[in-house]
Amino acid sequence: MAKRKRLSPANPVFFSEEPTPVSPASAPPIADVAGEASARAALEEVTRTLSSARAEGRLVITLPLSHLDLNYLVRDRLPVDDEEMQALVDSLYARGQQTPIEVAPLGNDRYGLISGWRRCSALNRLYAETGDDQFTTVKALVRQPDQSTQAYLAMVEENEIRVGLSFYERARIVSRTVENRVYSSQKEALQTLFASASRAKRSKIKSFITIVSALDGNLRFPQAIGERLGLQLSKALEVDTTLTARLRTVLDIANPVTPETEQSAITTALKLQTLPTPAPMEIAPGLEMKVGRDSLTLKGKALSEDVQNRLIAWLQAELK
Repeated sequence: MAKRKRLSPANPVFFSEEPTPVSPASAPPIADVAGEASARAALEEVTRTLSSARAEGRLVITLPLSHLDLNYLVRDRLPVDDEEMQALVDSLYARGQQTPIEVAPLGNDRYGLISGWRRCSALNRLYAETGDDQFTTVKALVRQPDQSTQAYLAMVEENEIRVGLSFYERARIVSRTVENRVYSSQKEALQTLFASASRAKRSKIKSFITIVSALDGNLRFPQAIGERLGLQLSKALEVDTTLTARLRTVLDIANPVTPETEQSAITTALKLQTLPTPAPMEIAPGLEMKVGRDSLTLKGKALSEDVQNRLIAWLQAELK
């Protein structure tokens, strides 16, 4: 009789209703490697995207106001009146900050303010009035200006687009950037900061620089000076070198409390202005010319009847 082969007893695991746990070691190694690589690549892509967005100024972040240097740039916007600031404070309190400010990284978790001075001031006022910690932070876009010229340009462009600047404020930032050696000359500052402005507009800004140089710090409402009065004042300051001192005295005595009273004092001083008498100059043998504020005088032996008639005819033709 053949010898029977003894069979091993059945493994009870095969008859269990519970699924047999599979150890991690039993998973296919290639699946683990692919999964980890995919997750790592996705994380690196997100990191790169966020880093790029922050570096390019496309990522809005929240910064403590205490980490900002509000005097990083010389401000182009002069302090606004209480009514205008209160309107901004009320808006921030009711609706929160809608538009982020712009800052430049200074290192050590510090940032220099490029644009948004009024918003930061309003938030500081709200915190002082309410004690609410939500007003101790500000939403910001981090810019990476390669040099200070780009930071000033960004500030001017933002204010020109958002609220516009007065001619005095435009002239003042030109003057200050030259004083701080950001630009080497007024011409360079004008052409760079206001490159999109017309030539005529830049010429008017240049005229207001004369007022800034003479009366900045003496005027209480300089941003309220209109184009017409400003150009008149600038011309008078250029012609009369003694006018600056007289105007400072007039403004000090007037002690204006409104833009209207300040401009009235300036207008009165200009009306009383005594211009120096220009010396006559010889423009041809026997013919002298004297130029006044609104006059032109010719005299001399060479001013014959024939010369007078030809001059009259030429003026009539030119002024048609």
